[in-house]
Amino acid sequence: MTDPETPGDLVELDVLRIAHGGVAVAEHEGRVVFVGDTLPGERVLARLSDTTHGRFFRAETVSVLEASPDRRPHIWSAASVDRDPADRAGGAEFGHIAPERQRALKTTVLRDALERTGRMDEAQLDALDPQVRAVPGLPDGTRSRTRIRLHVDDDGRAGPYAARTRHVVAVDDLPLGVSELEDLLPSVPRRPGPVDLVAPSAGTAFALPNGTTHSPVRERIGDRTFVLEATGFWQVHPAAPAVLTAAVGAAIDPGLFDPRAGNLDLYGGVGLLAAALGDLGGPTTVVTTVEADRRASRHARENLADWRGARTVGARVDVFLGREKGQRPGATVVLDPPRSGVGRAVVEGVVALAPAQVVYVACDPVALARDLATFAEHGWRPRRLDAFDLFPNTHHFEVVAALAQG
Repeated sequence: MTDPETPGDLVELDVLRIAHGGVAVAEHEGRVVFVGDTLPGERVLARLSDTTHGRFFRAETVSVLEASPDRRPHIWSAASVDRDPADRAGGAEFGHIAPERQRALKTTVLRDALERTGRMDEAQLDALDPQVRAVPGLPDGTRSRTRIRLHVDDDGRAGPYAARTRHVVAVDDLPLGVSELEDLLPSVPRRPGPVDLVAPSAGTAFALPNGTTHSPVRERIGDRTFVLEATGFWQVHPAAPAVLTAAVGAAIDPGLFDPRAGNLDLYGGVGLLAAALGDLGGPTTVVTTVEADRRASRHARENLADWRGARTVGARVDVFLGREKGQRPGATVVLDPPRSGVGRAVVEGVVALAPAQVVYVACDPVALARDLATFAEHGWRPRRLDAFDLFPNTHHFEVVAALAQG
């Protein structure tokens, strides 16, 4: 069939490269096709799923005609290419790829974002040498989540959505979750709507149906305990809080760090990274953590009680920066924004403070690259960049960038 333009049509595709978002890129009769459940170097039979964009199509792999040597049996049978794409569990889009190749593909995505969106040249990229690195955990990347959101449909079936749909795929295992979450599956409440499965490091795992409340949970990092809401933000990988705390500590230049300056932890959540600053500077460290979620901000106040100079502000970061008068010379500013990044207004608000250094923790490489380009417009450039595979078997990863002027 030539020039197919109807969803459901089948095409054979040679997969060329990886793209941001967990899909790969192929071409068909001069048109780009974004295709899931494959990887570069493969030839696949794919079903078109979206042909409305004009310049490109979307498709899902139906079968693999020529497999890459880096393909492995999917770690989750519910997400396997052997299943029809409409009944294929979402949320494990790299689960068919050998772990080392997963990290290599993520590194490619990171470098591409820094080059295209971040406008970095080869010399800058080579100096930073961004590499997505493994973190402690099982070699195959399973049992790497302490929080999973499932959905219950009107028929009482529980599971994830199929990719880019609202169709619930019923499952009887959760290999990406820690074993305590999988053990909860038989007892998941069957009321239609989302269900959050939570396994705190200091407590018993539980299921939290939509519309219910739960007392705060506790997460232990080393000898420190953090209190947060059960459905509040917390890194899902068991090793992530410790990994990111260490990475932020390593990113801070001790020669520029002044514990008594007006240090800031922006998008601070319950105070995890503010505590990293406090651990570096001691009990008199001055740090203000800013978080729009008022409940998280209240928990941060409790979590940071060990530092006499700690202050918490419940406010949006852009609003907080808009209210700031004057500069904060000598300050270290930590940014840990949501996936959308910080945006131009926040970058310029941080720059206006004239801090000594900035540490940016990012979970989206394109948003990070965009914000780094804005920082560069004001003379701020990354001097160090570390990336971590904190979401194995998915396309996501985390980056910690250290910025300084000059």
